[in-house]
Amino acid sequence: MAIDKNKLAGMANKLKSDKPKTPIQEVSPVKPKDINKEDTAQLNVWIPKGLIKKMKIHGLEEELSLKDITIKALEAYLK
Repeated sequence: MAIDKNKLAGMANKLKSDKPKTPIQEVSPVKPKDINKEDTAQLNVWIPKGLIKKMKIHGLEEELSLKDITIKALEAYLK
């Protein structure tokens, strides 16, 4: 198989003329750890699907996470 020197020269010129593409990195600040936050532990429970659906809707309306809703509910119950 013969190599066409014109094709190789054309490829070499193309490589020389194209500038290398430098990847762009995005830098985002690290969130500082809240010093006053209590240590946390994981809680896994099975709850009815209807209740989780209500929690999700409430969370969207009040801009709360399921974690926040659960903590507030447990704190209110245990008072």
